[in-house]
Amino acid sequence: MRTENQHARRWGGRAAASFIAVVSLIAAALTTLFATGSATAAPTAGSYSLSNAGSGLCLEVPASATSDGVQLSQNTCSGAAQQTWRLTASGSGYTLTASRSGKCAGVRDASTSAGKAVEQQTCSGVSSQVWTLAPVSGNTYQVVNSNGGKCLNTKDSSTAVGAVVQQNSCDSVTSKRWTFTAAGSVPTDPPTTPPTTPPTIPGAPPAWPTANGSQAVTATIGVSGAYDGGLKRFYGSGDLGSGGQDEDQPAMFELADGATLQNVILGAPAADGVHCLGACTLKNVWWEDVGEDAATFLGSSSSLVRTIDGGGARLADDKVFQHNGAGTLIIKNFRVEDFGKLYRSCGNCSTMYGRHVQVQNVWVTSPGDNIVGINTNYGDTARFSGITIYDDADADIDICTKYKGVTSGEPTKIGTGADGTNCIYSPSDITYVD
Repeated sequence: MRTENQHARRWGGRAAASFIAVVSLIAAALTTLFATGSATAAPTAGSYSLSNAGSGLCLEVPASATSDGVQLSQNTCSGAAQQTWRLTASGSGYTLTASRSGKCAGVRDASTSAGKAVEQQTCSGVSSQVWTLAPVSGNTYQVVNSNGGKCLNTKDSSTAVGAVVQQNSCDSVTSKRWTFTAAGSVPTDPPTTPPTTPPTIPGAPPAWPTANGSQAVTATIGVSGAYDGGLKRFYGSGDLGSGGQDEDQPAMFELADGATLQNVILGAPAADGVHCLGACTLKNVWWEDVGEDAATFLGSSSSLVRTIDGGGARLADDKVFQHNGAGTLIIKNFRVEDFGKLYRSCGNCSTMYGRHVQVQNVWVTSPGDNIVGINTNYGDTARFSGITIYDDADADIDICTKYKGVTSGEPTKIGTGADGTNCIYSPSDITYVD
């Protein structure tokens, strides 16, 4: 006869065996689930575009840059090479290599801090260039840096064209989710959730400032570091006093590489305005009556970035900004009126480069010929967002004019309008005001 303890041992043994069997069945079911692909799996190695789930815009190398240190940004998905990324297995993660430049997406300075820029770098296999893909749903993932464990994200979760990309702590915010689409297919699905804010449409243009005194300039003022004019008006005199359109006039200001010129009004005559020898920033600079050109940008490095932020120009018989050197020019928060061209990539310089311009939040008042002129045969690009034109939609102002540039003689005009490759904008980027 079995004792009570014997019955208890027999029952306990059966219960344990049943529990183990149930666990085994669950494990087997999970194994089957993952094996049959019901769970989200990592994409296979290959070429993809990455669209942000919060904005619907695609990860790209801005201005098709090929140099190290260029921070990545988001832009309207076009299927262009600068938006194509090669996914390659690397240890337990992947590298993302830009198709245009052959460089890898990595965190600046191999930082583990939130808010650090994600940029393109020469591929070296370091952990800050390796990313793991945490599945969300379908072909959408969080892209997590292997070095710091932080997620690829648009700065401030922005939905705007041109917003830069950085790493940030991983959470459920949609701007930290990216949809992988095989290269050659432009993503057409809407964002997972609507943008939290509508696209920015500029309001009234900045008002023309009142000069805080005046100063005659008889010789070019050289600037290294930062120069703040306190909104004083500077006008040419002597050798700088012709005010004509003659080529090779001296500049009122010459900016060394890395210099900043701010809070300056250039009156008449303005000679050849400002010469920028390398990277530079022009902040809140105003041209009351443009001379030969408002500013000319020089330098031979494709990594050069120059920024015009705020200010305005008027009464330009021809060009406002002349881009003779290589690299990128950003024009933002700027007003222009009564002009020929806001921007021209040199059409017949003895040395030609691929040049790039971004025009953001700019107010344009007719009369004017065209906002941007570029040379498509040298790979120039122009991107537009937030453009307000004070005239009706039948205005004769062309948004983007395309030329065949030359190294001698005169360039040939070959067309106008958006094409998704060189002149990049959509109807929503342009607002006409009667």
